[in-house]
Amino acid sequence: MTGTTVASKWLKTRALLTDPQIAPHIPHTKLFSAANLREMLARHGMVVLKPVRGGGGHGLIKVTRTGGRYAMTYRASTTTYAGFGALLRAVNRIRRKRTYLIQQGIHLAQVNGRPIDYRVKYVKIGGQWRFRAMLGRIARPGLFVTNVCQGGRLVSAAEGIRRSLNAQSVAAKKNEMRHLTKISTALLERHFPGLSQLGYDYGIDRHGHIWILEVNTRPQ
Repeated sequence: MTGTTVASKWLKTRALLTDPQIAPHIPHTKLFSAANLREMLARHGMVVLKPVRGGGGHGLIKVTRTGGRYAMTYRASTTTYAGFGALLRAVNRIRRKRTYLIQQGIHLAQVNGRPIDYRVKYVKIGGQWRFRAMLGRIARPGLFVTNVCQGGRLVSAAEGIRRSLNAQSVAAKKNEMRHLTKISTALLERHFPGLSQLGYDYGIDRHGHIWILEVNTRPQ
């Protein structure tokens, strides 16, 4: 299946933020700079750094700030730094001058202490958009990324919601993800004509709020 592809996570995020119904579901996001990293950590305490282009959870870095100390998690390893300068040098070694985004960290609901998010696959068939899949992805022990290529485990969305929140939430959360997908797709089509397949990555936080973590135009 072919169609328009939009590699830049920044362009897609900016498009989604133009809709007042969708904007509250987009984590606070800025382009990477030292000043933005310092400000985002002061504001949110936890952020995720991700390449503007790329997928599969590759290159993702989680940074948390507690008092004056910083912890950086990359792959399965976490390192603590006493100051911002040391943290920044470590981040830049991984980033290697690639353009990155800083995204507000979301405290995802968990299954047995492991974060879970959701992939909703939405494809255009015969001119009509249709849902093809809605699955939960549970992170491998020790990782914060849930991608299957990084060892994440797939479950049905219903099982994931039931095990991370409660059984009473299943129908409402699935319906809300479908609703957000439909509105977001209409919005993205206006900005990027020719889209034919989309993979939405949703996170549900511990309070039950749904976040659009990312939208892929070449979903795996």
